[in-house]
This record gives sequence, structure tokens and C-alpha cells, in this order.
Amino acid sequence: MQQAQHLFIDQTGYQWAGKRVAVAGLARSGLAAARLLLLAGALPMLWDQKHRDQLPGQEIDDLVRDGCQLLAGASPEQAIDGADALIVSPGIPQTAPIFSLASRVGLPIMGELEFASRFALGPIYAVTGTNGKTTTVALLGEIFRQAGQLVHVCGNNGYPLSAAVAQAKAEDIFVVEVSSFQLETIDTFRPRIAAVLNITPDHLNRHGDLAHYAALKRSIFGRQSPQDVALLNADDPLVAAMQSGLNSRVAFFSRRAEGAEGAFAHQGMLMLRWAGTEQAICTQEEIGIPGAHNLENALAAAAMAGIAGVPPAVIRYALRSFAGVEHRMEFVRELDGIRYINDSKGTNPDATIKAVEAMRAPTILLAGGVDKQTPFAQLAHAIRRNSQIKHVILYGQTAEAIEQALRKTGFDAVRRAADLQGALAQGTALAQAGYTILLSPACASFDQFKDYEERGRYFKQMVSDLISGGEQHDGA
Repeated sequence: MQQAQHLFIDQTGYQWAGKRVAVAGLARSGLAAARLLLLAGALPMLWDQKHRDQLPGQEIDDLVRDGCQLLAGASPEQAIDGADALIVSPGIPQTAPIFSLASRVGLPIMGELEFASRFALGPIYAVTGTNGKTTTVALLGEIFRQAGQLVHVCGNNGYPLSAAVAQAKAEDIFVVEVSSFQLETIDTFRPRIAAVLNITPDHLNRHGDLAHYAALKRSIFGRQSPQDVALLNADDPLVAAMQSGLNSRVAFFSRRAEGAEGAFAHQGMLMLRWAGTEQAICTQEEIGIPGAHNLENALAAAAMAGIAGVPPAVIRYALRSFAGVEHRMEFVRELDGIRYINDSKGTNPDATIKAVEAMRAPTILLAGGVDKQTPFAQLAHAIRRNSQIKHVILYGQTAEAIEQALRKTGFDAVRRAADLQGALAQGTALAQAGYTILLSPACASFDQFKDYEERGRYFKQMVSDLISGGEQHDGA
């Protein structure tokens, strides 16, 4: 609260000072929005369906001490009573009663991403898509850092844009991971460069169908002007088709096509073509993170950085040194010749397909979780095609659906476990020296965990507790 108030001015002209603002959802993004509201001189009203004893402690206490009103456990009607505006966390769907109640009384409604972006003085570089977002923004942030920029890598990766804006200086830049949930509630959000990496079925339990989901992803370009850039995956037909009707300048990245402006692979080299020049960045072998999907992520990050003016030598250095992100194909340990890989970030079938296709050693796959109404047929075929997948151990709500899909392909090496701990125990008992045990759930984590990060940390702790011979320490 020591920062100068004049820094926290809504760039659209909306006056927040003195406004009573309901903040719905008190997880990371809601709490960060509340802090930014205080910095802008507003009077936040903090609401969540959960009661106070079910919510995180110290941060809420600090916000209340600094002037927020707490309405934990109150009704939606009470939450918006007397409010001038409503800010919603991305986890709250538009079908929630608080949306219709706020609309009925004419309250301005915006998501945390939209709200925070209005206070960002520096440029925003945004990345969305079904898979690869976290890796791409982390890599792009590293490129900018190597170029000497002050950069905040934030958004859907667990560090809300509101928190980044509250800490930023005027010259800082923002690299923002954007989810489809966040895109439901944008209006003025305008990235200088925005990328859509890929589109495969995900979150259909919330978005209804693939067409609506893809339209949400495309909306990231909706406020761009001809001075801004839309970066599209030329190898993904749904993404490439988004170029039609855009106001922004369009660029592409591709592992296969070489014709357009952007970044592409050519004879083992990553190339950048922009503003009438073509430059080599590095060889594919120099990229520090393995896999065809990570080549795409590297191309997207390199294109965004190159278009933003980062020299190829800096991009090359960052691509060589970047080691990846936590919970995405993360090596945990090797014990008794068995390698353990944490891919808890694999929260949909397409992400797990990429993990499965990357396996080059005998592998036991641990998968399952919450049903997002995504089909598992393509995942089952990918598992069947890779002869290195020796067993699949399933747990959670989706175990039956995944098993049925696998057996339809003729893959019968399927087992069930009560939970992730049981799946790991079975996998460790089945594995031999030279095997890999891969956690790549293909599903959300909310059956057992609050998010994929908690699931990944739990898996890593269990693996760390394993001792030679497959036994566990007491209390594991």
C-alpha cells in the first residue's frame, strides 16, 4: 500500500476511487484483484460461497485490515448489494447465479484479467491455446529477461495479472498466459502480440462444444488494431482459420510450412521471417526442451520475441538454456533403474497424447481424474500405437471411460487403482529397471486436489519417499 496512487489508474478512464466493488471468488486471482482495487482507491467487497474457515487465512485477514469487507458464505444477492461493479474469478462460470443477478441490476461485470489489464502501463504479450501455454510463456519470459527487459510472466500460470500489475513499474512488460475461462469475461483486453498455439477439445463441460471453445480462444484478438500482431499455428487447421476477419497483422509459426511471416522450421533450423528479413535462430537440436510439441512452443516464443525486436542471438541463448517448467514432463528421480516423470500439467487428452508420443523407453502411464466431457478415443489410439506403453493404471472419475476407449483399440494392459497413491504403488510394483513411470492424467485434478500443481507436488513427494525395492518410508 506504499505505492503512489497515480500509478494505478484505469487506462480506459473508468474511475474506481470510492467505488464499492464486489469480488467473487477468493482464490489467487480474486485476492490479487482485491489488492489492486485497494491500490486504485476502491472499496472491495470480498465474496465466496465458502465460509471463512474454508478460505486461506492470512491474506484475507490482511485485506480486511486494509479496508476490504468480507462476505464469505453470504448469498449472491448479499454479495452484490450496494455494489457499483462486479469482478469475477475465472473459476466462476457464467451460468452461476451471481452473473444473472448482477446483469439484472445493470452492474458492470468483468473478469480479473480484464480488470487488471486496464492498469497495465507496459505492453502485454498474451498466449492461449489448449496445450503448451505455460511452457511458451515461461520461455518467452526467459527470452525477454535475457534481452534485459523487466518482465512479469503471469496470468493463468498461478501468478495473477492483478498481482503483477500491482508490483510493476511503468517500463515493465507482461507475458500473460490466458485461459478460455478468462476469455469469457474480457472486453478491452488488447495484447500487443497474441498467440493461439493449438485447439483440441477441452473444458467442454463448461463451454458446450468445440466451436464455442475455439471462438473463445479467437476472442483474444478481438480488440487488436493493425499495429498489433496475431500469431497463429499454421499447422493447426482450427487455429489457421482464425486469420479471417482479424484487424491485426497476422503472422504464423509452423513446423511444416515456410511461406508466411513468423517463425518456421527449415532443414533442421529455426528461422524467423519478419519485416522483409529472414534470419536463422538456431538448430532444432539446440532447443533445451525435447519433443515435437516443444518445438512448436519454441517457434511460438521465438516468433513473438523476434517480432518484438529481440535479436536472434538472444533468442538462441534462451532456447539453449531453458530447461522447462514444473509439472510438465518434469524428471523427478531415478530409483532401481526406474525413471519417474511428473506431467501433472497434462490435464486433457491432447496433452497426454504429446507425453505418450515422447516416450522412448518402456513406460507405465498413470492417468485419470475429473471428467470434463472430453473424448478419450484419440488418446487410446496414441497409447495403442506406441509399443513402449506397457501398462496403463487408471484412477478417478474417468477411469471407466478411459478403460473402455483403450479396450476398443485392443489395448488390454489396463489396471485400476483407488487413487493416485494406489496407482503409483501398482506402477512401481510392475516396473522393471529401464522403465519409466509417467504421471500424465489427461484429466483435471479436482477429485483429489485443488489443482494440477498440488497433484504434481503430491506425486513428487510420494516418489521422493520411495526407497530401494519399491517400499515407502513411514507416513508416505
